[in-house]
Amino acid sequence: MREPLPADMFDELCPSSLNPIRFGDKWAPLIIRCLEHGPRRFSELRVPLRRVTPKVLTQSLRSLERDGLVKRTVYAEAAPHVEYELTPLGRSMLKPMAVAYAWAAEHWDELLDARESYDNDTQLDRVG
Repeated sequence: MREPLPADMFDELCPSSLNPIRFGDKWAPLIIRCLEHGPRRFSELRVPLRRVTPKVLTQSLRSLERDGLVKRTVYAEAAPHVEYELTPLGRSMLKPMAVAYAWAAEHWDELLDARESYDNDTQLDRVG
């Protein structure tokens, strides 16, 4: 018999609750990559992130700002605008993310094959 999982495994003080790259927020790592080479305006981020709605992009940016990974600067000039940039803490995410991207590139075909196989098996289960 297996040992049960501890009830306090993910206690609110657990470091996993501080994970800045939440699996539910698929846009966070993409935003970080967009800011890798310097500050960007919201409209600039919208170009490569065109699949994300403005509302969700705003929520992701706020979340990253709350976690201290992104800094939001408001310029109150004749033409006011806002820019987003990585903080030093945000920049420290670039190296581990590069490792994850390299892993995905190395295993790309296996990942696609696994998804295709799963989808095909799931379709057969529904039909049969």
